Order: sequence, then structure tokens, then C-alpha cells
Amino acid sequence: HLAPFLPGDPGGAAVEGRPAISAAAYGSAGILPIPWAYLRMMGADGLVRATGVAVLAANYVAARLRPYFPVLYTGNKGLVAHECILDLRPVTKATGVSVDDVAKRLIDYGFHAPTMSFPVAGTLMVEPTESEDLAELDRFCDAMIAIRAEIDKVGAGEWPVGDNPLANAPHTAAMLADDEWPHPYPRSAG
Repeated sequence: HLAPFLPGDPGGAAVEGRPAISAAAYGSAGILPIPWAYLRMMGADGLVRATGVAVLAANYVAARLRPYFPVLYTGNKGLVAHECILDLRPVTKATGVSVDDVAKRLIDYGFHAPTMSFPVAGTLMVEPTESEDLAELDRFCDAMIAIRAEIDKVGAGEWPVGDNPLANAPHTAAMLADDEWPHPYPRSAG
């Protein structure tokens, strides 16, 4: 009775007039063993513990970064759930440095950018996983604090809005190794 709802095969003709819904034949059901195995491996107690650790990690990040960036959607005790949303809109308004600039700069520090502008435009949503250890959380927070110091230099006029480590990020090896360095900030800041 579910056959009429099957997706089509991207390599073949449409099934009963329905085209394929993804590039993978018949959808992405092939990935389902991965979460199934994770759930089986963790068990109910493991999932509860993992969830608690993720919530603790998000609150740790929020507490460390709150002096540098406003944290949105906290409860009445200042706590967040499994994610913390860093509001960069005041930074952008004051300095011209955008959430995109910060996200690109995180690449220079070895981080994939967090979710940008969701659920609120101009924000970063940081969701540490349950598997991130304290050293990695600290490394991320230290990077964000260093980025805030760079933002402050832009805001103070030490670096122009359009030519600073944030605007030019990510810095490639070719950029850093080039004989020419046409930027007002030191090469070491790249």
C-alpha cells in the first residue's frame, strides 16, 4: 500500500510519473543504519548521559563567551539548552564586522563555522556535541575571544572594515607565503 509513495530512480524513468527526490536511488534510506547503530550502542542510559553532556557543553561555551558576545534565548537562570546562540548584530552595527566574517575567520583557527543566521539573522548557533572534550571547547572559546579582540581593533579603527583578518579570512597558505603582504595587519595575524 506504500508503493505509490516510493521515489523514482534518478538513473531511470519516473515511477508512476514521480521523479527522483534525491541523487541517491530511492532516497537516502542507506544512511539509516548509522543512527540505528548509534542508538543501539548507546542504549537508553547512554543517550540520557550524552544529552546531559551536550547541554553542559553548551552552557560552558555560553558562560565563557557571554562577556564577549550576547547570548540569546537563555532561561530565567541564564542557562541554555543544547545550543547557545551568539548575537553578532550589535558587533555588526558597531564595527561593520559581519557574522559571515566571524564564520570565515573561524576557519583560520581550524573550526568549521557554526550554523549562521538561524534561527535569528546575524547570529551564530553553537551546538557542541556530546563528544567534544573540555580542551576542544576551550580551544573554540579561545578562538572566539581572540576574534572578538580582532573585532575590537576594527571598531577602534586600527584596521579598516574592508581589509582586516576577518574580512580577508580564510587565509590560504599561498596568501601567507606570498612575497607581497598588502594588508594593514601583520602576516602573523593571518
